[in-house]
Amino acid sequence: MAETNDILLEELNNIKAMLAAGMLSKKKVLTFEEACIYTGRSRSDMYKKTAACQVPHYKPEGKMVYFDVEELAAWCLRNPVKTTEQIEQEAATLVTLGKRRGR
Repeated sequence: MAETNDILLEELNNIKAMLAAGMLSKKKVLTFEEACIYTGRSRSDMYKKTAACQVPHYKPEGKMVYFDVEELAAWCLRNPVKTTEQIEQEAATLVTLGKRRGR
């Protein structure tokens, strides 16, 4: 019975997180908890990132941590990985330009 309760509690928390994430899209400033849900990162990982100043955040009164949604989204989308198609297009362009220079 305890295992069933744990499973139900986990599912309830997942549903809460999904609902919160839908509501978060309208907010411009997120709390620590909301930022964890928004990024999909654990509290522990997010704490480490803020403590090491690896993620943009604000502490207006020195204790509570807040995040700007746009900055957090940009941080999540840093270091893009090119698709195979993009790499092949760049290679083809370089080869074409290289042949023109050699003429």
